[in-house]
Formats: sequence, C-alpha cells, structure tokens
Amino acid sequence: MGADVSAPPAVSAASAASSASSASASASAAATAYRRDADGTFHNPVSEPKTGFWKTVGLFWDVMFRKPAGTAPSGTQAVPVQPLTLAQLQAAPDRTLYRLGHSTILLKLQGRFFLTDPVFSERASPFSFAGPKRFHAPPIALEDLPELEAVILSHDHYDHLDQATVKALAPKVRHFLTPLGVGKRLIDWGVPAEKVQQLDWWQSSAVNGITFTATPAQHFSGRTPWDRNSTLWASWVMELPDLRIFFSGDTGYFDGFKAIGERFGGFDLTLMETGAYDPRWPYVHMQPEQTLQAHLDLRGRRLMPIHNGTFDLAMHRWQDPFERILSLARLRSVEVVTPVMGAPVDIRQPAPTQAWWQGPV
Repeated sequence: MGADVSAPPAVSAASAASSASSASASASAAATAYRRDADGTFHNPVSEPKTGFWKTVGLFWDVMFRKPAGTAPSGTQAVPVQPLTLAQLQAAPDRTLYRLGHSTILLKLQGRFFLTDPVFSERASPFSFAGPKRFHAPPIALEDLPELEAVILSHDHYDHLDQATVKALAPKVRHFLTPLGVGKRLIDWGVPAEKVQQLDWWQSSAVNGITFTATPAQHFSGRTPWDRNSTLWASWVMELPDLRIFFSGDTGYFDGFKAIGERFGGFDLTLMETGAYDPRWPYVHMQPEQTLQAHLDLRGRRLMPIHNGTFDLAMHRWQDPFERILSLARLRSVEVVTPVMGAPVDIRQPAPTQAWWQGPV
C-alpha cells in the first residue's frame, strides 16, 4: 500500500527538538484527549454546554426561515472561479495548492495530488432537492481530477463528506485517511477496505514521503438525528522534512491548538475554518477573532481562511469571514492568503491575492 500507520505520538525529528519539549507536548496531548462512552460515542475533552429544547427550536427556525439578507451572493455578486484542467494540474510545479470551494483543497506534493474534504455535489445535504446549495461550480469537473494519492477527511458532516463525490473518486484514490469511524462509512459505500486508514488523535500515517497526523479538534459528528458523535472528528497535520501544513477541519477554539503548535513547532501555512460561525454556537465553530488566535497558537506563518464562499451555513453575510479575518490579521501583522477558487497558490511563496469578494477581479 505504500503507507504506514504508526502509534501515537509520531513526530518528526525537527518537531521533537528535545526531551523537555516532547514531555511538554505529551502533557498537552493528554489535556486534549477525547472521552468515549461504552456505546462508542465520542466526546470533546471539555463538555459542551447543553442547549435547551426551545433554544434549539428557535435556532432551527431562524436558520430555516429568518435568514437575514446577504448570506448568499445575489445579482452581480457571482463568486469568481478560475477554471482548471487536468493538463494544468499535471504541468503545475510541486507544492502548488488550489482551493476548489468550502474546505475542499487540492495539493500537489512530492509529485502526487492530495485532496481534503471533497464536496462536488450541488448541495451539502442528504437530499438533492433541499439543503445548502453551492454559490459556484467547482473549478474542475469531478471526472477531470487527476489520480489522487490520498483523500484526507476531517469528519462526516455533509459539507465535508459527500457520498456521491467519494464514490465517484474511489477508483482513482490510493488512500483515504479518516478519523476513527469515518472510514467505516466509506467501506459501507463500497470503497475497498484496503484503501481506508482510520486514525486516532495523534496517530500518524506516512504516504508518499509525507507524514499525515490526525490531531485534535473541538466539534461533533453525525449524518442523521440518531448517530451524533458515533464517529470521531479531527484536524490534520501534513508534514514534509522542510514543509508543514495544518488543516483545521471544523472546530471551535480550544487549547488543542497550542498543543499542536508545541508538538510540531509551527506551520508554513494554516488552512483555517473561518465561516459558518454564530454567537449561538461558539463551541463548534470559531469566530474570526478565534481563528486568528488559533493560527497564532499554531505558530503559523501564513493563514488561508476556508469553510466559506461556497455554502450558506450561518446567519452572517457571505463576505464577512473574509473581511473580518483580514481586518484582524492586519492588526497582528499576519499574512492572509485568499485565492480565487481554482487559482494556483505557491505554498512556500504565495503571490499577493485580491479581495475578490468585493466585486469583479
């Protein structure tokens, strides 16, 4: 298979600079260990405050029937997309990244392609006729994607794990890397079991010379009202000898970011959830202020805000995540990368990007 799953903690020599720092990282890791019930249900290290029945009903009502104006593009506000072809991808230099939408990121590393949380369907929903609809088409058709060395999945929510996309991609994917339990969903959908690796927090897998580590996140899982938290959620670290990338998946702000930053010693690029936030659900999605702080905790060099610009999943204006994170980042001298969907990004030395959400580029 060309991949090796190692027991936690698996870190590079560069990450473990001394026995003292390793001990500190181990302590931090223990502080961010989930709890699991006898029935297999996962729980975050810090218990989530319970939401009352009527508060839940009110929240559902607002999201479904009381959306404010501007949560999705309208009129001349079309999200720009730079079309991609297979030939362009094959000719692209190594260490190029493409944002395809929401949390779907295509990376070219070590001459191979890797894809995070692929969602190509029209809706992030169990239904083809209802649910959050895409603002824009993917920059490349699903059937035109290259052979993929690995697909990396953060959790099983519909805007991150799309059954139709996974089933279509499976023949051209060598490895699926998932948190615990998520891989079983793939196998149940017909993905060959030998392609699937399920990792616990702090567990690593080496694929094509790249070490992928499933790291903690503060979120939840489930695809029906009856299977909440039956699978694990995770963020991911992608580690080469001279390059480190962090992919947040979905998460609220928590101490785990500091633990990850301590263990891995910083990141060249952080792909950070910045969108679908609301004061009523701070536990599972970060406000932009928290996204920036998480990036600093991780010791990130550059920040790319993701989880925005594709689906209407909250009550804020669709442009707000970009505007707020940029405003906050300027105050802390943090470099933010906001490429047009489909535009190539040099991971090590990205060119300046435009505020495309403000109008035509």
